[in-house]
Amino acid sequence: MLQRQTQTAPFWRDQFETTPEDVDFLYNLLLDAQSPRPLPELTQALIAEYMRREDARLEHELKKGVIYQPKEHYSVGQTVVFPTQDFAMGTVVEVRAGKNPEHGDFEVVSIEFSGSRTPREYAAGLQTPHRLNQSNGSNLLNAEDLLSPEEVYNLYRDEIEESVIFALEEGPRHAHFVEINGAWLLSDMLAEVHVGHLNIAEAMIEVAGQPQSSAQLLAETDLDKNVSEPMRLQSLDHALASDPRFDLVYVGGQPAWYLRRMEPEAVVATPALLRHTPQRYNRALLSVEMLQFEWELDDEWGESTLPSDVPSLVPNTTVTLIYPHRRYGTLPLSGRTRAFFPVADGGRSLVTLIDGRWGTRYQGWVVPQGRYVAGLEKWMNDHQIPAGALITLERTNVPGELVVDFRTRRAKREWARFATADLDANALRLEMNKLQVACEYDEQLIVHADDAQLPALDTLREQMDNANIPLATIVEQVVPELTKLNPQGAVHAKSVYAAVNIVRRVAPGPVFHALLSSRNFRDVGNGLFALAMTE
Repeated sequence: MLQRQTQTAPFWRDQFETTPEDVDFLYNLLLDAQSPRPLPELTQALIAEYMRREDARLEHELKKGVIYQPKEHYSVGQTVVFPTQDFAMGTVVEVRAGKNPEHGDFEVVSIEFSGSRTPREYAAGLQTPHRLNQSNGSNLLNAEDLLSPEEVYNLYRDEIEESVIFALEEGPRHAHFVEINGAWLLSDMLAEVHVGHLNIAEAMIEVAGQPQSSAQLLAETDLDKNVSEPMRLQSLDHALASDPRFDLVYVGGQPAWYLRRMEPEAVVATPALLRHTPQRYNRALLSVEMLQFEWELDDEWGESTLPSDVPSLVPNTTVTLIYPHRRYGTLPLSGRTRAFFPVADGGRSLVTLIDGRWGTRYQGWVVPQGRYVAGLEKWMNDHQIPAGALITLERTNVPGELVVDFRTRRAKREWARFATADLDANALRLEMNKLQVACEYDEQLIVHADDAQLPALDTLREQMDNANIPLATIVEQVVPELTKLNPQGAVHAKSVYAAVNIVRRVAPGPVFHALLSSRNFRDVGNGLFALAMTE
């Protein structure tokens, strides 16, 4: 049976590479469209073009002679085409009777091929079924079981798109193609956007003090009116995206432009202590109790978390603040909080966070890549929120607005763990001290660092990272520091997790694994660990 290249996995996965002819096809496609086209549409159009070319080649080859089918009769001098042999053509030089009782009367034809000295023999007039027989030669072109361009795209999308993107971005004619918001168009279609236009856009955003849509900016930039408005918008978007002053964000789910210099530091780049450090560990070692603790902590990088569709059904939720988030005034995008915030595919989103105590409104930044929401540092400082505090989020009737609050209690000085850095020993030190607290908190997670200690703690984290100190070693250092603060000489696994995250951002699972697998600690039950007894 004839096997088409465009219907095979080896062709699309291993052999397919865009050619200059393909690039010309994509260029003309965009030229005819006169508007941007998404990559999937371009890719499927190219697949369809490959199928069209293959059909044209098949039709051309089949016209050169009769198609070989074992059931047919052939005569000397006749030209025969063999589709299963890459459309090889041969001339019949002899016809004789065949002898095989299993097949009855049939003929043997000798075919002479160009470049071959010896003719090859084939059956003809065969009465028994054969897989090469076709009721109609046109079936080779119109087989009903062929994959469509959409089906081929779905099967081999990654491999095909990789080649297409390379041609558009880095090929010899890459300067002719432009990508804007995931869609491609020709550079000649764009209106000219010069530095003066961009300076006007910058001034408009600065004066407004908030992100501006492309349409708002276009109204004042006076681009060439001979270019259609949709294309002027695309032109402006392309120019803004190419200028490092501007950043594309989402407000109410709609794209808008903002100035990077007006964004908080924690938005422009993920702070070091919020950068998750993945750890390999044997998760099967975690007990049911430890898995329960992991679920309770709901760390945004943890493996035991709620699915994103569950919390979307509830009007409010509570999250416990750990030290890295307290340090930078952020909230985690975890299983319990993720559905409360818009998460745009294209990047960061803006939300309004309303103080549940005083009604003050804060601009919040949803940073999905870092799995956090920034913008609450002043709110936490004003209310003296400690790490370990229970923070509540509540939906409002206004999209993109949330109430952020905490559970109040009578302010009093509480004993809490204070962190300091021992740079000479390259180790974290902990001691008990009094801390003014006016909110409910998880006593296993409360930990504090005075402002004066922050530079030293940052240096300690850098030293540990540069020295590639294993997580197990950090746990070995931290546990004795914590057990000495408890008269019973034991520490909860959650407290170890909280302390480790002062110097390295890790999920609970690896920390719990380090506790359970170390011979220096013993599990005394209820999540508590003590130092192993020594003789």
